[in-house]
Amino acid sequence: MDKRLIVLTILAAACTRKSGNTTPTTVRLPTPSVQVGACGDPGRDGVIGQSPKIDRADRDLDNDGRPEAVVVDRSMCSAEGNCYWNVFTAGREVGECARYAGTFQAAALETMDGRGDDNMRDVRGYWNLHGGRMLLQEYRFLRDGYQIVATLLCKRASDDRLDCADTNE
Repeated sequence: MDKRLIVLTILAAACTRKSGNTTPTTVRLPTPSVQVGACGDPGRDGVIGQSPKIDRADRDLDNDGRPEAVVVDRSMCSAEGNCYWNVFTAGREVGECARYAGTFQAAALETMDGRGDDNMRDVRGYWNLHGGRMLLQEYRFLRDGYQIVATLLCKRASDDRLDCADTNE
């Protein structure tokens, strides 16, 4: 047999991919019970489990002197403390329904200085990952609901500082 044919056969075998799933698996996020902008009940709507344990962390996000409802179902929180925080805006008129404005995915929330539509404050959520890492997600209120506008992967340094992917030092 010609040596070139043997080499070509070996190269062809080495370049052949095994069949199988090489697509990374993703985590499926819970589906809210109502659409963004729809009327909802903060104690029953948004990302809520079958037997909810409701806590509230209401905040005045639009600086109108009235807090928006920020509600979490503790039964859906992970062992790392990550939860789904549902946001509802109050109606402007007497008797108007509360409107679902989206869900923050976070173990902790921080209001930011920036503002989106309707003068709503930007919010940063901290999602705990394993190994001292965390995902920072910034949310902005656009078109009647909060949307993720920035994501940053960070890791806790030995001196308790957060080292993030875009830190300039």
